[in-house]
Amino acid sequence: MKLVGIAGSVADKSYNRMLLKYIASHFGDEADIELLDINDVPLFNQSDDQTEGDAVQYLKRKIEHADGIIIATPEHNHTITASLKSVIEWLSFKIHPMAGKPVMIVGASYYDQGSSRAQLNLRQILESPGVDAVVMPGNEFLLGDVKTAFDDQQNLKDERTVSFLKTTLEKFLKFVTVINDMNKPEDPGWEAEDLESHGKVETTVEGVGMHAADWVEKAAEKTHAAEGDDYVKLDRGLLTVNQLNYFLNSMPMELTYADANNQFIYYNHFLEAKDMLAARTPAQAGNPMADCHPKPAIPHVKQVIHMLRTGKTDMFRLPVPGMGADKYVMHYYKAMHDADGDYKGINELVLDIMPMVNYYLEHTGQMLVKDPDAETDAVSGASSRSKAAEKPAKPEVDEVSGASADAEPTAEPEKPAKPDVDEVSGASSNS
Repeated sequence: MKLVGIAGSVADKSYNRMLLKYIASHFGDEADIELLDINDVPLFNQSDDQTEGDAVQYLKRKIEHADGIIIATPEHNHTITASLKSVIEWLSFKIHPMAGKPVMIVGASYYDQGSSRAQLNLRQILESPGVDAVVMPGNEFLLGDVKTAFDDQQNLKDERTVSFLKTTLEKFLKFVTVINDMNKPEDPGWEAEDLESHGKVETTVEGVGMHAADWVEKAAEKTHAAEGDDYVKLDRGLLTVNQLNYFLNSMPMELTYADANNQFIYYNHFLEAKDMLAARTPAQAGNPMADCHPKPAIPHVKQVIHMLRTGKTDMFRLPVPGMGADKYVMHYYKAMHDADGDYKGINELVLDIMPMVNYYLEHTGQMLVKDPDAETDAVSGASSRSKAAEKPAKPEVDEVSGASADAEPTAEPEKPAKPDVDEVSGASSNS
């Protein structure tokens, strides 16, 4: 992670600059921190516009390319220094590189209170309109009695102070990640996903209405599809159509196929809709995917499909909460490709994993015990240590599937905040 540090002093000897140098050197494994000098920035004067001057533009470029900012402020007469105030004036006059940028405030002073009042003053300035920085709340690092705080090698002497500084910096790095994720521009490409299936792919059956309740029968007749005891040569097998149905309907999970044209064309029909984890009916086969999801979920379904189609991720894993203590239903959305790697649609698997978990526990004599040090991902249930990431706010879930309603998807292998989809990728009840 790339950070920049700004000391709010132009003095030849600055303890706040010394503090930033210590942070940059001592915590170099945590983040790459570059110190920026403000000595050449002129006093702010609106009548003598220096916005395009080298000193101001240098700061602008460095801040824009950084993930976050650490500002170390002295305290002069209960406020920040005139030099730091002038820098912020230039950076909020005609240019606004600090807008939306995560900021951590630290400070050192000669007295017991550190730079507490200057930090409060700086926080108000940074959050004012025109500056619009995003200051990390709380976690104030106030270094008092600074003349005795450093040894001859300019290292902080007190281990408790170092430990608290490390903790504060680690929290700031998490804060930076969260804020920058929120500020990421949304990829508009997903909006072009056509869930009405207006296009066609090489396997599209034309001349048969997608909404026909007997689409399977009509499409099979039009294509002279193999059926019954007709043989089908597969990659590594030769099965009759009946054998394929036996095989797929015996799978201990519900399977759905939605093709590259976003048309729901198959599910393994071995249960009635009322008995399924994700209800489907025979009449839905052939429907465009727009008919298979509630309208509020459509934008997020498009996002999921777009990311699978474009290779940003190969699989989404989504649980359906609220099924009771004896069930843990998972939905897996897996991208399918041909031998050349071209996208061919989505294979959705739905299954209750609790029988497998219970079988394992029964036959190994083990039991599930809550890890007191682990935090649970609100979407996937995967544990994450507190050092790795703070626990996200639990997303809302839609009534149909329990899939997350608000979070935006991001590609694996990073742990994403999952998108809002209803309980099936290929089909759901049309209520």
